Amino acid sequence: MRRLLWTLLALLGLMLLVLIVRPDAARPGRIGFSWLTVTSGLAVCLAAFALTLMREQFSRVVERGLIWAVAALLLALGYSYRFDLHAAAYRGVAGFLPERAAAHAPTVEIARATAGGFPLSAQINGARVAMVLDTGANSVVLTQEAARAAGLPMEVLAYTVPIDTANGRARAAPVTIDNIAVGGIVEHAVPALIAQPGHLRTNLLGMSFLNRMERWEVSDDKLVLRGYP
Repeated sequence: MRRLLWTLLALLGLMLLVLIVRPDAARPGRIGFSWLTVTSGLAVCLAAFALTLMREQFSRVVERGLIWAVAALLLALGYSYRFDLHAAAYRGVAGFLPERAAAHAPTVEIARATAGGFPLSAQINGARVAMVLDTGANSVVLTQEAARAAGLPMEVLAYTVPIDTANGRARAAPVTIDNIAVGGIVEHAVPALIAQPGHLRTNLLGMSFLNRMERWEVSDDKLVLRGYP
């Protein structure tokens, strides 16, 4: 029985490693490899615990129950913070093997337009959206049209956040975007704002996206974004 216990604990550790290595495998609305791994692991844990209940004395049952509770908690935390763990693991690898990390980090280069800005094409929840880099914007800001194309819940928006636009002072509604892709860089659960109708002409790629980059810089007439692999 003790061998079974350690085997299953090793299985839980393996599942945590899978979540760190493949944090984007389980996206909202999609049953991915990580989700199947977690659910299968929890099912195995419950089955093993039930077996322990039938075969062990009460004191040992309590001991096993505490161990399974801690293991399940660690697995749940690992699943909830899989993206942060993945980023931390990448930073650790980068410290020892910078060349290897750099080779696998997605990089996007955007040329400066004649007007002076950095226009780009992004995928927001799968919808193609034209945007402009705006380091002065604390958040990604979308027009009504872009938000509707991305399938955001327009009918329940609450315009409670004051913002400054080219058309003057306005209010915007806070939302969370499932995923934003710029080239090979994909970020999930990105905070964003949707401007009131008629107050924004251009979608803004602001700091709620840029702060998730490993590095970003403007060099000559080129914007370089480097994400985590």
